Amino acid sequence: QEQLVESGGGLVQAGGSLRLSCAASGSISSHNAMGWYRQAPGKVHELVALISDDGSIKYADSVKGRFTISRDNAKNTVYLQMNSLEPEDTAVYYCNAEDCSAYGCSLMYNWGQGTQVTVSS
Repeated sequence: QEQLVESGGGLVQAGGSLRLSCAASGSISSHNAMGWYRQAPGKVHELVALISDDGSIKYADSVKGRFTISRDNAKNTVYLQMNSLEPEDTAVYYCNAEDCSAYGCSLMYNWGQGTQVTVSS
């Protein structure tokens, strides 16, 4: 079964940067899109950034201008560069794949362990 493994989280001061990585055991190019999501304590998962197989990108309004998603199909890895981090960015970050059909789009993996990002003020 294909797996996604997130890494790169840590503790950083407000204004700092982190780069997250998501390594897939299978081919990420087989999916319509790859995305980063996050879950803060007591909250549901929210989409942070999504990159499609055609290169189009979507960001949550709260991270626009600060975060950058990218993908390396040859390495089957998706990245999230996070700059100007804020305490509100504190969460567990997960990656997932999205596939779409005429009936809509669905996430293809169960949530893994994710990687914890903690931003101190």
